[in-house]
Amino acid sequence: MADLLVEHAEHVTTITLNRPDRMNAISGEMIESLGEELAKANGDPEVRVVVLTGAGRGFCAGLDLQAAGSSQGSQQLSGVVPFDVRNSAPVVLREMDKPTICALNGPAAGYGMDLALGCDVRIAAEGAKLAATPTRRGAIPESGGTWLLPKLIGWSRAADIFFAARKLDTDALLELGLIQQVVPAEELAPTVRELAAEYAGNAPLAVQACKRLMRMGDEESFEAHVHHVLHQTFSLFRSNDFKEGVAAWLERRDPDFDGR
Repeated sequence: MADLLVEHAEHVTTITLNRPDRMNAISGEMIESLGEELAKANGDPEVRVVVLTGAGRGFCAGLDLQAAGSSQGSQQLSGVVPFDVRNSAPVVLREMDKPTICALNGPAAGYGMDLALGCDVRIAAEGAKLAATPTRRGAIPESGGTWLLPKLIGWSRAADIFFAARKLDTDALLELGLIQQVVPAEELAPTVRELAAEYAGNAPLAVQACKRLMRMGDEESFEAHVHHVLHQTFSLFRSNDFKEGVAAWLERRDPDFDGR
């Protein structure tokens, strides 16, 4: 059975972590495969949205500590996590231009929590949780959580969550703004499909440019950002999508974008 399931439909790629018997705990091999699949989706012009979810009752229990406990598993994890950072899933996820949605189908801890935080939008099923448990295991959020969470909710609240190894239920996640919506488990997949279709229905070049500019805005001055915005705007003015968007508006119809 494949540890990752990848499906493509209507400009949406869905990647499912598929080790339900281990609550989708990540092995070293899965880390590498997930990074590759995310990069492939980001480079595919037919893909406009990527959905990340888990099989069974959990999203991802984190790194597979049981595997790491063996000498072979430990070597596999240590060989991938610290040294292949550039191509690791959290880094690829952060640098993607395609919108990403986390369908948080259940608990996510450690590496799984970092993956969820790395997505642009999170929709949760009832009973889902984010668990900042690494400090209770003598470890740290090794996959970007210490960078992501303070930016999403502020330093003080992120510090409290990490220092106390807190588990956040859906009420807490909604209050903190870490998830957009909570739905019954059976409604998670159709709700996410509907949202992904909404994103995919807009001009893909413009949507991707918005995400790219938001990411750049984290690390540049306002003046530099405006310069980049204008440069991107002039580039979009020459695209088929811009011409189609204007034509559809004038003709009072839905646009049909081709991503060029």
